[in-house]
Amino acid sequence: MTKVRIPLTLREVTGGERELPAEGDTVRELLEDLMGRFPALRNQLVEDGDIAPFVNVYVEGEDVRTLDGLETEVRTDSTVILLPAMAGG
Repeated sequence: MTKVRIPLTLREVTGGERELPAEGDTVRELLEDLMGRFPALRNQLVEDGDIAPFVNVYVEGEDVRTLDGLETEVRTDSTVILLPAMAGG
């Protein structure tokens, strides 16, 4: 299974887990797997069927927006990082 790293800001909805296994061949499938188990993640991660504008998703250190977005392929040994954008000034 692919490992998905969960940032501190999302751990409340994942039972405090820092990293979760997820199944899928694409980022979309991985997120669907996670959101199926943790429904509260849906509002945090997706908007209008795409990655929410305030969330960055990285596969092996590459921003999926510069790859194939939700259709970016992942391997079972990949590490995926969810990283909500931080605001401030």
